This record gives sequence, C-alpha cells and structure tokens, in this order.
Amino acid sequence: MAVANTTKISWRLQEFEAHSSSVSCLALGRNSGRLLATGGGDCRVNIWAVSKANCIMSLTGHKNPVECVQFNMSEEQVVAGSQSGSIRVWDLEAAKILRTLMGHKSSITSLGFHPFGDFLASSSMDTNIKLWDVRRKGYVFRYKGHTEAVRSLAFSPDGKWLASASDDSTVKLWDLTQGKIITEFKSHTAPVNIIQFHPNEYLLASGSSDRTIKLWDLEKFTMIGSLEGDTTPVRSVFFSSDGSCLYSGATDSLRIFGWEPDRCFDVVPVGWGKVSDLAVCNQQLIGVSHQLSSVSSYVVDLKRVKKNAGSVIRGIIQDNQPLAEPNDVKGSALRRSYERPTTTCSTQRVKRRSDTDRRSPEGERRSPSEDEADEKLSSAEIHNAEDFKEIFQPKNAISRTPPKMSEPFPAPPEDETILAIGRQLKDMISAFPEKQQAPPLASSTPVQRVEPTVVSLAKRPTPSAVVPASPPPQPPVSTSRSKPKIILSCRNEPIGLNVADFLPSSPNNRGAALSDDEALSQLKKGHDTMCVMLRSRHKNLETVRSVWVREDIKSALDAAVSMNDLSIVVDILNIINLQPTLWRLDLCTTIIPQIDQLLHSKYESYIQTGCTSLKLIMKHFWTLIFETLKATPSVGVDITREERHQKCRAICKQLKNLSNLVKNKALQVGRHGSAFRELQLLMAPLDDSL
Repeated sequence: MAVANTTKISWRLQEFEAHSSSVSCLALGRNSGRLLATGGGDCRVNIWAVSKANCIMSLTGHKNPVECVQFNMSEEQVVAGSQSGSIRVWDLEAAKILRTLMGHKSSITSLGFHPFGDFLASSSMDTNIKLWDVRRKGYVFRYKGHTEAVRSLAFSPDGKWLASASDDSTVKLWDLTQGKIITEFKSHTAPVNIIQFHPNEYLLASGSSDRTIKLWDLEKFTMIGSLEGDTTPVRSVFFSSDGSCLYSGATDSLRIFGWEPDRCFDVVPVGWGKVSDLAVCNQQLIGVSHQLSSVSSYVVDLKRVKKNAGSVIRGIIQDNQPLAEPNDVKGSALRRSYERPTTTCSTQRVKRRSDTDRRSPEGERRSPSEDEADEKLSSAEIHNAEDFKEIFQPKNAISRTPPKMSEPFPAPPEDETILAIGRQLKDMISAFPEKQQAPPLASSTPVQRVEPTVVSLAKRPTPSAVVPASPPPQPPVSTSRSKPKIILSCRNEPIGLNVADFLPSSPNNRGAALSDDEALSQLKKGHDTMCVMLRSRHKNLETVRSVWVREDIKSALDAAVSMNDLSIVVDILNIINLQPTLWRLDLCTTIIPQIDQLLHSKYESYIQTGCTSLKLIMKHFWTLIFETLKATPSVGVDITREERHQKCRAICKQLKNLSNLVKNKALQVGRHGSAFRELQLLMAPLDDSL
C-alpha cells in the first residue's frame, strides 16, 4: 500500500456539497493552506478545514449572493463581497461581524488584505478600486482608471503598492500613499484573470485568458518574460515560497515555470477543472475548484515534480543554478528585493490621508442605528465546536493555524477513477449509489443547519462504513443532479452513458454483473454515430477554413452560418474572440443573430461563447453605433455613410432585443447570472441613450 502511495503525483482529496445553492467563489488560507472559505448564492460564507468532513462555521449577514471571499494574512479574519456591492469583515476568533463597508455600486469582483495594518482593497464591476481602513467606516482612497471589471488585486510584500488586473487586458500598478497610478502594462491580448507579486524580488506575474503568463520587472517597468504552454485560460498563479519557480493553474493542469530564460519545468495533469485558488504547504500544492453547489480539493506532491536545478529540465542546459540559492543571494544577484517595514510608519501616512479623504465618500453615509441593525443581522454560526476551538482558539495564543499542519495529506491507495467507475472493484462499489460522484455526497453525515458535508476519500474503500447510509439518500441525490437544464462544459459524468449499466442490479444479486464483452458493447454504444458527427463537423470546418483563406473572415462566417450548425459557429467565434482586431462592423450584423441562439442554448460552453462575443461588440462598437445614429444628416449624397448608418440601425435593434434577454437571465444565481449581470451593465447605455 505504501508503494502505491509513492507513485502518485496528484489526487483528489475530497468533494462535498458546500452550499444549498450554487457556489460562486472560494479562497484558501495562504498561511496554512488548511483553511477554506466558500461563498454562495444562499448569501452565506462557510468556513472549512481542508480534508475535514464538516463545516466549521457559517457566516450570515449578506442579503445578496456572495461573489468574492478572502482571508487575511494571519487567517484570523475573512472578508466577503456581495452582488449588491456591500463588504463584510468577520473576526473568526471572536466569531462575530467586525465591520460592514458600503460604497461600491455593483457586484464585488476581488478583495485583498494589506500585509501590514488593518487595510483592505476591493474592486467591483463598477471598475473602481477602493482602499478601506477596517477600523473605520468609509474608504481611504479610490483608484480609477480601468475601463472594465477588475478581476484581481494584490498588495506588494512591502505594502507600498497595489496591483490590479482587469478585463480590459491591462495590469495597473498603484502607489497606495499617493493614490495614483505608477505604471500600466498592456502586453496581454485578453482579460487578465490573476496577478501575484514575487515574495522577494521586484517582480510581478499576471495570468490571462490569452493563455500566457507575463512577468514584469518593477524596477524598469518592462516585461522580462512571457510564459506560454497553457492550452486554456490561466486562472491562478502562485510563486513558490523561495521564489524559485511559478505554479500556473489552468483547466485540468498544473505547470511549473522558470524564467530568465523562460522555460517549463514540468506539466502535471490534475482533474480539478477550472481551478479557483492555489496554496502550498508541506511540499504539497492544494488546489480548489467549484461546480454548481459542490467544491473539490486536489493535492499535488511537489516533491515529485520538476521545479528546480535538482531536476532534469527538458532539453535545457541547467543554467538555473541560482534558483536553488538562498533568497537574499538570488534577489541581490538579479534585481532589487522588497524592504519590509519593521514598524507601522507607512500605514500611519495612509491614516493621515484617510482622515481628509474619508469626509466625502459616495454612497456609504449611514446612520449609527442603521449600522448597528445591520450588524445584528450578521452572525457566525459555529457548527463544529471542537474544530473551531482547535483552530481559532488554540492554547498557545501565538499559533493561529489548524492542527496537524506538519503532516502532509496522504495519497489514496487506489486510483479514484477506478473506484468511481467500478470496473476493477465491482463487489465493493455495488453498495454505492448509481452516480459516479454521488457516493461522497450521499454517504455523508449532515450537520445541524448546514447542508454541506463530505466523506473523505480515505474512507471510501471501507464498504461497511457506507453501506447503511447509501441506500436511503440515493433518490434525492440522483434527482438533484438532474435538475440543471444547462449541460456543463466540464462534467464528471459522460452524457448518454449510465454507470449503473456496468454494475450488478443489487448487492444481493452479484451474478447479474455484465461480462467484459457486454460492458465493451455498452461503452461503444453510440460510438459510430459520434464518429460520423465528428467527421461531418471536421469537414465543415475545413470548408470554412478554405473560404477564410481564399476570401475573408466575413465570407467564412457567412459560410459557417449557412451550414445551420451552431457548433461550427461556436468554433469560429472562439477563434475571433481571442483576436478583437479581426472584428468589423459588418461582422456584427451576422454574429448578433447567432449570439441570440447561443444564449438560448442548453450548452454552457455555447452560452459562454455568446457572452464573450456580445461583450466584445459592446466594448468595441457601441461608441461608433451611438455616434453614427445621433449624428446630424450630412449634406449631399454619401453612400458609404448611408450604408454604415443602416448597419448601425440594424445592429442597435438587434442589441435591444438581446438586452431584454440579458436582463431576464441576469436574475439567475451562480456564474451564469454573474456573466449576464456584467453584460447588463455594459448594455445599460441602450436604455439610457436610445
């Protein structure tokens, strides 16, 4: 058994139902790597110990779905932002609400605690960034400059700078005390999803939907590297503690990069889907992701990946010896290192500025009675008293981290896909419910007032522990899984293939198991039809490609539309969405009717593509459309202007129709509702101006 453990590089640690509705955000505690906070459409923030079975505490008070959550550096406080723009800070040790901050006008998109002092940064769909003093009401500074939603915020290790990443494809660096921009980086060609400062050097990393990571020198304000290789948008980046390498989390993969020169040390396939956050502890990387109401956590054994000079780098001379040197040597050899303050002098300057700037905040003037009433509605419900005392109220007052921090998570003895499908262990899995992912959900033990529960994977090979609990919950689990009408882009179960077909009909009738030939025929069911469909799709794409090469993008898109196959249109849109320079006004007249069909589709990937295309149209063409329609008629005959006016009028009419659809779908919860609310903000000028 021990031998099996040593061969595994990555594995799923657990999967559990975290909220009674869709999970919208989550965050790991970076200090310990053992705490997890989740926010959902049920307006709650739930706190978990990673790998533990039950929720530690549930924080209430928000009146709208929680869109963003973050721990502070010591993991003693957690902050959450909602769709309405309100921000709440809780003290986890005291188990109470600490502060309610009002000021943003729309959904919170990112939050970050200052490394020193009681300061907090927040960003919103309103494109503003605000710096708050948690000890007082009202913001200290407001930073304006981004033209689209800000997706990530990060403080520099010395606490002097704030970096922001936005959907406008830029990264901005702000001076906290002066309240103004220092520089702007514009090399990304798609929205920037995540940023992080190097722990020691003047270096900043940014990950984007253009599938690259850019590295920026903060002394010379230049790009020193562009790390490529990810085949999907980069969703999370994390420097190693010594700063020797950079971990990049994308869909179902982890890459370990080095720079100067740019190189990829290793690629680790991980089944975490769209990873939301990363943390490192005990030479293990923890990654977490969410889908609908469930949350999954994964572990990567960093001792088994190639990440430094001691590893064999693929075909590259081992010129990275300095990466293994101590931090101070490496920092002094390459570039300047941060000087961390020993006192709070730097924060005192901010506080003096805050006294004057806080006198005129917009939207957060509230009476003391309103604040008191609001904070009375907020509470921290402790559901697991033992874990709460052990983690947040330890005997040693200096320690603030969960127990057993020195022990790494053990690797499972068996491959979890074998356990899920049951081909090799039919006798064991016959006692499980039918759905692949149902066992850890159905066999869990509920906690009072908290729906989220989980069974650790380490317990799964023990049938006696789960047999009594699995039959009763089986029907509700299967029905809850069949509720969503949207077919997700990332699924744990194949469509049209029932795992129950490969299992005995009942635990007492094990002779009914399928033979190998019968199981193979079930797997091949529909295979020929799928091959015919894929060949047809490939042929159509080749036709569109030849038209594109021979003529232009407009003709290619017209050819794709004429095929009456939305999958072909989606494939073409996914290409041109990554290259906004290809867009022209006449493309919009062809694309918008297709977007209408995509937004009505049952496929999540189609909806996402339609939202991206509609966002690009509003961003790049709305100003032109508005000015063309409002311009006074010219004297004489101008055919070109008349044609442009007709196109703009047709596009405006189509956009108005789409605006009504977007408003209806913006009422949904979860990530779909969030995407449509963002579109609703972009399309607001349709109602105001025309």
